[in-house]
Amino acid sequence: MDNQLTSNAEALRLFFTDDIYLVKDDVQNAFAEPVKLSPYIAPQETLSKPIIEINAVEDLPLIVEEPKPILKKEFNFEFLGKNQKGILILVNDSVNKVSSEQGTELLRKLVKAIELTNNDFALVNYAKYNGVTFEDLSGFFNCQLVLSFGVETQQLGLPAQTLHQLCKLGNTRLIFTSNLHDLDSDQASKKILWTNLQQLKNG
Repeated sequence: MDNQLTSNAEALRLFFTDDIYLVKDDVQNAFAEPVKLSPYIAPQETLSKPIIEINAVEDLPLIVEEPKPILKKEFNFEFLGKNQKGILILVNDSVNKVSSEQGTELLRKLVKAIELTNNDFALVNYAKYNGVTFEDLSGFFNCQLVLSFGVETQQLGLPAQTLHQLCKLGNTRLIFTSNLHDLDSDQASKKILWTNLQQLKNG
């Protein structure tokens, strides 16, 4: 039989229609020549990914902070008297415990005139407690009446009031007047104050 092997390219093309690879067997390891592939370009619609927009307010979980408790200010006021009737007497003297000798004597006369004793009131020197408000004092002393000598309304966080006149704030009656030492030598102001203090005695 004739040798059927052929190396004619035209003859081989008739029998083999698929791609043929040449395998080298020099080191007994098959070696295939790489096949060159045309780059594949994906369709346009597969390349673009949908964009997801996140609304920070609507889509994210809402974190609510619990309100912090309001810390109530605590005071430890030094005062004279026993405050059995909720009467607060304010003085304002950065030098003396209460006032000068003349101012202290005037206060003694005024307190006696409206028939108060040391058991009835609490006497506080406001000079030691600058910045303290009426609310702070009222919460501590449960004030029904405030006699203020030299402590102004704005210092206590209150609206302005006429000096030496009796006024009312809620259930508390108040009188704002001059510093005791200055008041002692002011006869006109003492007279107005004296008249208004008599209203306290009568009612």
